Amino acid sequence: MYKVTIRPHWEISRDAQPALDTSALLGLLRSIQQTGSISQASRSVGLSYRYAWGLLRAAEQIFGDSLMRTDRGRGTQLTQLAEKLIWADRRIMARLSPTLDSLASELEGELGRMITGKSKAIRLDASHGFAVAAFLGQIAAAKLPIELRYRNSTDAVAALSRRECDLAGFHVPFGQFEQLAAARYGQWLEPGLHCLIHLAVRNQGLFVAPGNPLRICCLEDLGRREVRFVNRQAGSGTRMLLELMLAAADLPTGRINGFENTEFTHSAVAAYIASGMADVGFGVQTAAERFGLDFIPLVSERYFFAVTIAAMEEPPMQQVLAILQSAAFRAEVDALAGYDAGQTGTILSLQEAFKITGSLAPDAA
Repeated sequence: MYKVTIRPHWEISRDAQPALDTSALLGLLRSIQQTGSISQASRSVGLSYRYAWGLLRAAEQIFGDSLMRTDRGRGTQLTQLAEKLIWADRRIMARLSPTLDSLASELEGELGRMITGKSKAIRLDASHGFAVAAFLGQIAAAKLPIELRYRNSTDAVAALSRRECDLAGFHVPFGQFEQLAAARYGQWLEPGLHCLIHLAVRNQGLFVAPGNPLRICCLEDLGRREVRFVNRQAGSGTRMLLELMLAAADLPTGRINGFENTEFTHSAVAAYIASGMADVGFGVQTAAERFGLDFIPLVSERYFFAVTIAAMEEPPMQQVLAILQSAAFRAEVDALAGYDAGQTGTILSLQEAFKITGSLAPDAA
């Protein structure tokens, strides 16, 4: 089985100066940040001390500013400019990685079919999430062929109804918004045709800067004039949930500063806030923790894989199910901040999942 990896690559140039490849520079800066020493940092990233100094000086010449400062007793520290470069790289990775991972998965599938003639892979359409990433890691370790497309929840479920994928990831909150959210997906899911595999329960809430300097405590605070918000893209399950919650709170989206400013993943929202470009966002707890942000929980939700009932008996899907029900996968999901794997791998009918007797479709909700 082929493995294709695609990573973002960016360069910086100024006026007529040669472009600077940031790959080596960013690795060196991150290591200096951790060790407080240029010599230790250069060794850890496999660069000579002389080359590392030359790289740092070349970057400082382009920016016209320092990337380091030396404090007595504290070693070498990064300047605000150097830290901003590191955050910029983290934002780029958070924003582009899902798209690049999807493209890499498509290329893997094309190579497999063209060169080895392997049987078709399981096709997964899902929004980018931490339990989904853990599942993909388990799939890769088991060497099972899978074709991944990261897309929002509504697009994923719609693709399943058109038989363009085999598994579709989507999420539905507990509580007052459950039936409204489930009904949004009901136009594509049929009780006699589809069933659900429970992936995880996870917490959604507000991301704020460490220490919560603006004292944000609830959804209504998004309407404060001084608060800068960063949103998820239209069509995402998280955006849909937020809009339901705002409507219930009688908070018009037009009052929220930055409501139309969007990112495509939870991690990208967290990176945006961590880099100081916004004050608050809405997403899953794991992303907040990984970017050093405070988290204010607001709602718990279940993440499902939707699948046709007929496909459940096919050998590839049985292999997928075995992974989802394995102790190793459940332990990995449980280790994620804000995730609960107590029901992971459970197979549910639509009626069992949402306690309904008829269709999920909006006109029946």
